[in-house]
Amino acid sequence: MIVSIGAPERAITAPFEALTRRAAGNVFMHPGALAAATSIAQVHALSAWHDGALVGFWALRERRIAPFWHFLAGPPYPYAFVANPVVDPAHVDTVMPAFLAAIADDENLPNVIQLKLLDGDAPTFRPLLAALAARGGAVLKLSERARPYLAAPSERKRSGSTAKKLRQDWNRLGALGPVGIANDRDAEATRAAFEIFLDLELRSWKGQNGTALLCREADAAFARALIAQLAGARGASVALLRVDGRPIAAQVLLYGGSTAYTWKTAFDAEFAKFSPGVLLIDKVTDELFAAGIAQIESCSVDGSFMEQFWTGRRMTVDLLIDVGQRKSVNFTLVARGERGYAWLRRKRDRLRASRWANPWLALRKRKNVAVTRG
Repeated sequence: MIVSIGAPERAITAPFEALTRRAAGNVFMHPGALAAATSIAQVHALSAWHDGALVGFWALRERRIAPFWHFLAGPPYPYAFVANPVVDPAHVDTVMPAFLAAIADDENLPNVIQLKLLDGDAPTFRPLLAALAARGGAVLKLSERARPYLAAPSERKRSGSTAKKLRQDWNRLGALGPVGIANDRDAEATRAAFEIFLDLELRSWKGQNGTALLCREADAAFARALIAQLAGARGASVALLRVDGRPIAAQVLLYGGSTAYTWKTAFDAEFAKFSPGVLLIDKVTDELFAAGIAQIESCSVDGSFMEQFWTGRRMTVDLLIDVGQRKSVNFTLVARGERGYAWLRRKRDRLRASRWANPWLALRKRKNVAVTRG
């Protein structure tokens, strides 16, 4: 087996797509996506070859916080969701050790890897841990939590109050005019629909908070390049929900192998009471499963609406690893930084949950109590 490490190359697209027909895919590792990401991240691509066939592919980005705080990280670029490599199942027990050895042997790369958003249920997860254990590498689990995931149509709530509300919202929306959903996989149509998504997102709360893609020129350029690259390989589309011809919700979908990814959602706040984003996802999932998609990745771990409407779950794991023979000073530094970041996030979340973070809500609660007592 031969493992090479280098910059992402679109020329490897055909072998990569052949690999995804044999292995669990990861659209965020697609060579076209990685080529687009080089504008915002320093990406290293690892390729494992056996008898002329690509049997493993993994991309990581290089990060340097300070002179002595230097590490690799996955996912390989901002806005990517899954960090797992793509590995032929027939070679997974040899590819994972070979990947770790290649990183350890490369004098230009750090041995410490921060792996966030690992799919703990993916076929590459346990072989990764086994390869680390065999090397005697250090491992620190940073977090573990469940995320919404559809492995079958039956993992959606299709009865009870949830289904009733969806039907009611659809009917109420239909009373405003003709309602239609389009999800055109054509590359040019996808690029045009993505511009509609960008506009909807900018006019949403994300635009007000400065987190919409169009708020940062570099991020917008990357996202447009990403969608263009993937759409050219039929790896992206944008589903639109229209009322009387007006787009009121957009769902950006990515495709890798038999998996669809609900990457980003935006909707018109004027129609928020109709839950247009939820309606669009609900209708599009029917279409995706009917078209042969086997599973749908939510790309969400932090309390999205999909938790309410999907019953399927997958584990998300964050790890910090050192592929060297012993734990390094760099590993200790990154570990301390991660613990500090986690502490700050907990403090922030507690602050948001406190009454002082929302005095209006606290006042309303006091008024409700007064009314009740009266």
